Amino acid sequence: MEKQVYRNWLFLLLIAFLINSCGEAEEKEEIKETDKAKKTSLTVTATAYNSVASQTTKKNVDLAAWGDTLIPGDCVIAVSRDLIKKGLDHNTEVEIEGLPGTYVVKDKMNRRWENKIDIYMGLNKKAARQWGRKKVKIWYEVDEQVEDE
Repeated sequence: MEKQVYRNWLFLLLIAFLINSCGEAEEKEEIKETDKAKKTSLTVTATAYNSVASQTTKKNVDLAAWGDTLIPGDCVIAVSRDLIKKGLDHNTEVEIEGLPGTYVVKDKMNRRWENKIDIYMGLNKKAARQWGRKKVKIWYEVDEQVEDE
């Protein structure tokens, strides 16, 4: 019984750390709301993924598609390739409805997916399962060159 309480406490602590490591102070949230109006927004399907062989490159589970090394705790997303054409390219900063802070595009998804992001949750498979599959709104700044194309 004591072990289970300890595990639950540890799990909650890990979730709090992940949320706070990506989050910013609440007082900045009001400023960010006005910034969102200036950014491009999209509604996408959002799922979550982990650094495990069944979900990533089996040889190196921490290697992202653009060559970045992912570290648990990083605020990273993978994007479907159709979103890259819409300005969600490598290193684009993204705000995700329902999650605090800013995430960075560091990975791309298999070509079969469209209008989808995958939120990186390190090794925490339970948190990824709890996130599930949701429709969320995202905000990001588009490079002027992408807008003109």
